[in-house]
Amino acid sequence: MKRNKTLAVVAGFAMAGSLAACGGDGGDDNAGDGPSEFIEAGSGFEKIADATGPAPEVEGSQVGGDITVHVPLDPGPENLDPTDGWSVLGNSIQQALTHRSLTQYRRNAESGDMELVPDLATDLGTPNDDYTEWKFTVRDDATWENGDPITADEVKFGIERSFDVENFPGTPGQEYSVKNIDCGEGYTGPYGDKGGDCAGIVVDGQDITIKMTRPFPDMDFWGSFMAMGPIPLEGSEPPAYGAKPLSNGPYKIQEFRPNETLVLVKNPEWKPESDPARHQYADSWTFKFDADQEKVDAILLSDSAESQTAVSNRVGATNVTKAQGALGDNFIQQTGQCVSYLAPDYSKITDIKIRKAIAYAFDYENIWLAGGQVPNVTRIPASTIMPPGMSGRKDYQPDGDQFTFDPEKAKELLAEAGAENYKLSFIYDDSAPELVDANAQQVKGFEAAGFEVEAIAYQEDAYELFGNKDNPINKKLNLRTVNWCSDWPSAYTMIPPLVSKGSQYNTAFFDEQEVQDRIDEIPTLPLEEQAGAWGDLDEMIGTEYLPIIPTAYRNDLFGAGSKIGGFTGDAAMSAINYKDLYVIK
Repeated sequence: MKRNKTLAVVAGFAMAGSLAACGGDGGDDNAGDGPSEFIEAGSGFEKIADATGPAPEVEGSQVGGDITVHVPLDPGPENLDPTDGWSVLGNSIQQALTHRSLTQYRRNAESGDMELVPDLATDLGTPNDDYTEWKFTVRDDATWENGDPITADEVKFGIERSFDVENFPGTPGQEYSVKNIDCGEGYTGPYGDKGGDCAGIVVDGQDITIKMTRPFPDMDFWGSFMAMGPIPLEGSEPPAYGAKPLSNGPYKIQEFRPNETLVLVKNPEWKPESDPARHQYADSWTFKFDADQEKVDAILLSDSAESQTAVSNRVGATNVTKAQGALGDNFIQQTGQCVSYLAPDYSKITDIKIRKAIAYAFDYENIWLAGGQVPNVTRIPASTIMPPGMSGRKDYQPDGDQFTFDPEKAKELLAEAGAENYKLSFIYDDSAPELVDANAQQVKGFEAAGFEVEAIAYQEDAYELFGNKDNPINKKLNLRTVNWCSDWPSAYTMIPPLVSKGSQYNTAFFDEQEVQDRIDEIPTLPLEEQAGAWGDLDEMIGTEYLPIIPTAYRNDLFGAGSKIGGFTGDAAMSAINYKDLYVIK
């Protein structure tokens, strides 16, 4: 799952392409007496198939009040169509508050861990013996915001929409529905001449049976995505539907201004007894996107009336110590299975020595600091595609030792490749001082290592740019980035999206047949062999090809005011756990 428009780009481009492999000693002034240790994500989530609504009450919870969520350095989703959702920010908001799917996550109050539970389905689904068919029963007490009941036919329609590459390019359906659900070769969703009904999704009353093209034991996890949820059969044509989609969660959309504001109010038709995980404590939510980091930090630290019911999904590095002291338990260091990568264009930078030179030319720690990160806390050095804690991961170094900023080593590699003064062309986001400063450090490091640099200011969606091979700016580029979080705790959601031929997030345009053959083969192996096979493939990709350069494993810092209760993190989404928040009266 992309971090956001480009954290996987906009909030993180300078920090995305500049996060990583050398975390420093942790003794910098930014860290101070604040958090001093990176937190590693767990390897999986417990499954509670018989969980029922209403959701367990959060201790001390109260009803009423309005919550404002400030979102620094991230313009937010371009639209709210559930089929389109594949970003940490957008999904963490919509899946928690407005849109439901077959399954979902909730936080266990005792352990603090996230667990997979039913949502619109009555359980986590029933597979056949070889996981080539899954059956779900859609509950009959869930409704839309207009009071209409949610039907299995609408869930089928939502799943069919996820095949539509024309209206929903670069979305999770292209990665998981198209590759696993048997709708027939060339199926393009419910719209257009090649669309229509998917015979591999069969509805009988409120039962829905989904047939697979190959064993797919992770269908219960894939079921937690909005793309596996219902869409009204009428009045939901894209792209118009994304401006104000019909809600079926505890909140509905009152106002949405892309890149600015999202306002949610209570959905009176939502039934708590139908929902095992969500709450409806606050009266309203206001999300303010692309906020100024220093201004948000100042609001949080003021303990003013505005501050007390405010939440921020990012705390600036220069204010970490102050924020931790002022906010107490409402200061969170949240982990997740998230990694930042550099992506040299594999079709242009064909010599692995040049790709290794790029890795040594990256001034990791100084770029982290300039971009507002805290070395050894929000970022630690990375070396593998798979993040720490993921089942099957092998701890290896692509070049024998951890990549660090070593300009002389980079120069040696360029000389060996006969590529002195090699030109790197990349974009950076100049919409905020932190991003400009991080890019300046990036340029400085590359130039010190003997590269010629062309850095192009760009504020639009970088993933959209990267996916358009005809765009004249993209044609210039030979270095891109990607920031990625696992969609569920399996390398199947890390390696294929990042290095498969034709994947929207294969921003390096990597294409090697032996890697692709293994990617296609591993999901067909016995379940007990798959995790280790992914780890072996990770090591082979990194050591033999190095098509993407892992630069940082990621943590995030969140803060909330003194009257925000139930403030916790969501490790499944690498985000704030919005489901449990309430206002203290």
